[in-house]
Amino acid sequence: MASLSFPSLLPFARPPVAARQPLLPPPSRLPRMSTNSTLGALLLPNRRRVKSPKALQAADCQRLEQLPNIGPAMAADLRALGIHHPRDLAHRDAFGLYQALCAHTGKRQDPCVLDTFMAATDFMRGAEPAPWWAYTAQRKLLHGEV
Repeated sequence: MASLSFPSLLPFARPPVAARQPLLPPPSRLPRMSTNSTLGALLLPNRRRVKSPKALQAADCQRLEQLPNIGPAMAADLRALGIHHPRDLAHRDAFGLYQALCAHTGKRQDPCVLDTFMAATDFMRGAEPAPWWAYTAQRKLLHGEV
């Protein structure tokens, strides 16, 4: 009877340690981090920007992205509506902003966008920072189904 070698008996067995591939590529193939201190502080290893710090009070806001609940996409929507500084929100109506965004895009926006506008306008009027979903019940009372 012919002798069978171990690998032929178990075709699904793992190869010996020496034959396994390393888990990481060699250091020469890894992405390099920037040595520029400013750029290096803003970038993570996967080259994504660090989130903008959020303001704790309306007076601390200098950029739209510093508003609680406002990220780059929502800030771009606000800029498209003519809002370029957080202080511009203090005297604006959240529902009016929502309707203007729907008209500008030609699409019905998700109601949580209105919740976010309500949170941002309230914050700029002096309210404590609150998550946008804290405004859902108020939105439904004031505006029903949007």
